[in-house]
Amino acid sequence: MAQFQEMMRQQLESSMHTELEKLLGTSTGAEKEVSRKDFEGFTNLFHRFLQVKGPSVEWVKIQRPPEDSIQPYDKISARGLPDSVANCLNKLVVVKLNGGLGTSMGCKGPKSLISVRNENTFLDLTVQQIEHLNKTYNTDVPLVLMNSFNTDEDTKKILQKYTHHRVKIHTFNQSRYPRINKESLLPVSTHLSMNGQSAEGWYPPGHGDIYASFYNSGLLDQLIEQGKEYIFVSNIDNLGATVDLHILHHLVSQPNGKRCEFIMEVTDKTRADVKGGTLIQYDGKLRLLEIAQVPKDHVDEFKSVSKFKIFNTNNLWISLAAIKRLQEQKAMDLEIIVNPKTLDGGQNVIQLETAVGAAIKCFDNALGINVPRSRFLPVKTTSDLLLVMSNLYSLDAGSLTMSPKREFPTTPHVKLGSSFTKVQEYLIRFESIPDMLELDHLTVSGDVTFGKNVSLKGTVIIIANHGDRIDIPAGSMLENKIVSGNLRIMDH
Repeated sequence: MAQFQEMMRQQLESSMHTELEKLLGTSTGAEKEVSRKDFEGFTNLFHRFLQVKGPSVEWVKIQRPPEDSIQPYDKISARGLPDSVANCLNKLVVVKLNGGLGTSMGCKGPKSLISVRNENTFLDLTVQQIEHLNKTYNTDVPLVLMNSFNTDEDTKKILQKYTHHRVKIHTFNQSRYPRINKESLLPVSTHLSMNGQSAEGWYPPGHGDIYASFYNSGLLDQLIEQGKEYIFVSNIDNLGATVDLHILHHLVSQPNGKRCEFIMEVTDKTRADVKGGTLIQYDGKLRLLEIAQVPKDHVDEFKSVSKFKIFNTNNLWISLAAIKRLQEQKAMDLEIIVNPKTLDGGQNVIQLETAVGAAIKCFDNALGINVPRSRFLPVKTTSDLLLVMSNLYSLDAGSLTMSPKREFPTTPHVKLGSSFTKVQEYLIRFESIPDMLELDHLTVSGDVTFGKNVSLKGTVIIIANHGDRIDIPAGSMLENKIVSGNLRIMDH
């Protein structure tokens, strides 16, 4: 049986190799060479995908991380800052994951170009934050954007507007891998180009691709030559992921023999975060456990807030020299995430992906730091957008901070219905963003609009039944109210 399986595997790899060569034959010049490099990474991933059967973790071997492997943020910040913050900052590069589109919020183009606050986009806020650091400490912290083939062109057009800002901006592209037919396990695309039908045949393989594509782009070596030592990586839509000087100081002040090569910022799980990846001890190493790796009969246990108390924010601090070493030794071993998709024509395909945080087990002296929740402020939906546009937050030099007028540090739970999914529709439904300083919970469903200067407090639930509409009048104050039925306000 094992012999038969091995023969099947070899046959599949051989067929895949033939198909990839055919694809390379459909192009010439630079595109062909870039694709050849991409295909090396893909072939390696495909080879490992064929080897692995069943969940990649044995549940019985999972242990809680040792006490000292996840440090509380307070302990890190209690050490204070060094006399020369500039020396620390000059060793740092900020990397933002910028491969995603704004489709889930009804927007065309890169997600980073959606306006989130006072006409500022995610990218504007990022540039403002780093420029503020560079001006304050007279430093040279560059910004690096990891684009995908979906976002590269639009992002580069927009970058011209930052030429007079005090931030050097570099970009590199993550790889482009072929989607594979679920049945035949061969590429669905017949051409390297991204035109027409062919575009559906390609995908960016998750943010775990950062290590190979950063290294292959030549930018990694360039930054090391400039004396840079660490990158701070985060999702561009996480508005809480600003450069933290205490964490940076902790990194650069370690004694040489004990140099920490990887820090993952984690934060306490709430019921809203049950699907987030968590840190475990496995085979003597700190390791990221994602829900996709969990055997089906243990999923409820994985989601429990009592057993796995923290989750990964995807704010990561990583040594550049260590990335270079691991890439050259081909020692990056990231778990494969198999992502099933259905194409427009109904064809079932799979995408092989990896996650950037999964590399934690490959680095020496890796550490988790349990940071305040404020460092995790992702904007994935218009419900999140409502929070960050409101008076719950104030904006200073590109950074959002919770208003001191809010009496409790937790953010309200906001759930806007399907009429609010797209940014354009959401903006039309609010004449101005309500006062939410004293709000705990807001649920809105159906055809609802908000007039100017509305104030929401406590728990507010507004439900317009199908065919009805509710207009919340300008200047209304709703405190612990349920509003349902039909309320139309007509111009006189």
